[in-house]
Amino acid sequence: MTNTSHEVVKGPHHSGDAAPIALSAHSISKRFPGVLANDSVDFDVRAGEVHTLLGENGAGKSTLAAMLCGLYQPDSGYLMRNGQQISLSSPRAGLQHGIAMVHQHFRLVERFTVAENVILGSRDLSFRLNRSELEDRVSAVAESYGLPIEPGATVGDLSVGQRQRVEILKVLFRGANILIFDEPTAVLVPQEVDDLFDALKGLRAKGMAVIFISHKLDEVLRVADDVTVVRQGSTVAEVKSKDVTARQLAELMVGSELPQPTTHGDTR
Repeated sequence: MTNTSHEVVKGPHHSGDAAPIALSAHSISKRFPGVLANDSVDFDVRAGEVHTLLGENGAGKSTLAAMLCGLYQPDSGYLMRNGQQISLSSPRAGLQHGIAMVHQHFRLVERFTVAENVILGSRDLSFRLNRSELEDRVSAVAESYGLPIEPGATVGDLSVGQRQRVEILKVLFRGANILIFDEPTAVLVPQEVDDLFDALKGLRAKGMAVIFISHKLDEVLRVADDVTVVRQGSTVAEVKSKDVTARQLAELMVGSELPQPTTHGDTR
């Protein structure tokens, strides 16, 4: 399965029962001074799946994700949302199309409550709502997505995993149904990773499209339905996680076969 070129390897997809494509990138390129971060990238994510963007650090996966949500704009290529071409000038424009990034570094006000952070910046509600009504609305969203949390708790008193849950609730509250997670486990302890993966599977069951950015092979195989491998700014493989091993994914990431393990007792 190893692919040393940038010709995309595609695994089998059973189109007869496949969910519709929620968001796709077509020939997306992005250049920064002295660096070609993405080179004619193609990428599709379907409703009701967890799709991993896998690659080594510096492979270009985070730049691609930033363009999918409107944080960056591509130099060439285009995005399609539910079959219609879209242009995202900002993350707010991304949210208008139901696309949002859950950032690794949280953007929360520690002295505010969970509910106040969730509503902060929303154009639909204001702080003129009484506290009880505000907390009830946030609690209803949290319960409907299986993300229980105390809406009246002060964010500064929460664990890292709970703060990440607040970040997820913020974008769900605004109507996002394509969620992008950029290396979300980097700040979590093992139990919090388990809780996050349960949450991602719950979002998938609700018909959400989840884009999970990672370089950790064990996590990818645990949570992903589909995997797109990014190497040197290009997509080089699209596979079903159930059809590959960690070794095969690692070889796709680096573009060459890994050395076979040797046994110390083997003297031949």
